[in-house]
Amino acid sequence: MSSAAAPSGTGPQTVVVFSHRAEVRDAVRTAVGSSPAGDVGPVRWVECSSGAEVVAAVDAGGVDLCVLDGEAQPTGGMGIARQLKHEVADCPPVLVLIARQADRWLAHWSMAEATLTHPVDPLVAPGVVAELLRARAARPVVPGRVG
Repeated sequence: MSSAAAPSGTGPQTVVVFSHRAEVRDAVRTAVGSSPAGDVGPVRWVECSSGAEVVAAVDAGGVDLCVLDGEAQPTGGMGIARQLKHEVADCPPVLVLIARQADRWLAHWSMAEATLTHPVDPLVAPGVVAELLRARAARPVVPGRVG
């Protein structure tokens, strides 16, 4: 697992974006852009269309943030988030895309650090992503720590 997000100027932040629908992945990438904030550096997007791809990307290491579609089929982002949080030492932060604000309790159950609603708001999304990347960079690494 990556030890922390790269500080500004040292390289791109790796962000996994997951949905079974390409248009949702594209909407996230478009809303956040290639650099959500000047102090977190550029973003390198890794697109995943299945839960297995997300797990493989996180297991391979170097992921700084996961953006998971809670409405994805057949496996939703909330289930994947909960699996990652229970199984991956030093799991990257997770942002779950939800259909309604009323679904925030499910995202909380999934152990996600943040949520965004569909459609993804380009005025809100970069700030949420930047905040999660900053928190990842500031978090001390504890070997063997889960979640």
